[in-house]
Amino acid sequence: MNWLTNFVRPKIRALVGKETPDNLWEKCPSCEQMIFHRELETALRVCPHCDHHMRLGAPARLEMLFDEGSHTRIELPQPTADPLKFRDRKRYTERLKEAQQQSGESDATIVAHGQIEGMSAVIAVLDFNFMGGSMGMAVGDALIAAARLAVLQEAPLITITSSGGARMQEGILSLMQLPRTVIAVDEVKEAGLPYVVVLADPTTGGVSASFAMLGDIAIAEPGALIGFAGARVIEETIREALPEGFQRAEYLLDHGVVDMVSHRHELRATLVRLFRLLKDRSPAAEVVPLPEAGVAVGDSSTGSAAGKEAEPAPAAEAAPAPVPDATPVPPAKED
Repeated sequence: MNWLTNFVRPKIRALVGKETPDNLWEKCPSCEQMIFHRELETALRVCPHCDHHMRLGAPARLEMLFDEGSHTRIELPQPTADPLKFRDRKRYTERLKEAQQQSGESDATIVAHGQIEGMSAVIAVLDFNFMGGSMGMAVGDALIAAARLAVLQEAPLITITSSGGARMQEGILSLMQLPRTVIAVDEVKEAGLPYVVVLADPTTGGVSASFAMLGDIAIAEPGALIGFAGARVIEETIREALPEGFQRAEYLLDHGVVDMVSHRHELRATLVRLFRLLKDRSPAAEVVPLPEAGVAVGDSSTGSAAGKEAEPAPAAEAAPAPVPDATPVPPAKED
């Protein structure tokens, strides 16, 4: 018996006198607790019971990170749709239209720029709700546009990844986006700008094999699945059981794959702290030059040696010559 369907919902209908929507409550996939949709959205889709991080849409991530949610989205290039005339159970063009209608976006990536605590930043977000965040030509074009915008604005580039990998409907053209995105990241690094990657659940396949693993700093969300091939495929290949927590964010942190695991509620503060550290290039302490020849290293009265010449050291006294052994040698006996 489902008490929500058979008891709670009829009571609500009796009180409000009209049909209630079906999406008012959502079940946590980890603890299976029912969460009211407004409470879940306020918590940025983090379960208040078990702290499980559910998948968050790209627009919500941009509003979460930019100052007061204010940002400007850029217009992205529109590549040729369905260049291979691909069809499985449906035509690729039909799948694209369905994804666009459901998400309201033209493809899986959104690029925006704005201020984060008063500092300029460019963010590219992959949305898993759009065909699993798969990377095709449009995603490659978006990453290149984001990188060049970051170089133009002299701003750090942030990518937030949530993807199942390369988009199979575009075949080899989707695989070509791996080197293209790597080149885009190189342009940012050659300009001396920070490149930070936020690895969300899941980050797998071709995305993890390209720009997702090239960050100067790699931040993962708690419990995020991060890897290339699936765990089942790996187990069948190596014929061994994988360790507990394999390919999860905490496991990768322990093995040095990611630099930190940051809670979603603390992600903005973490990025601000990192940008301030990267922006401040002043040395931690003034470097004192080494003293030149004839300059004292220190002075007992002032503790400073600047501009004070050392007194010439007294000449070393000549060491006394060794005294020969005065013990007489007895004469040799004659036979």
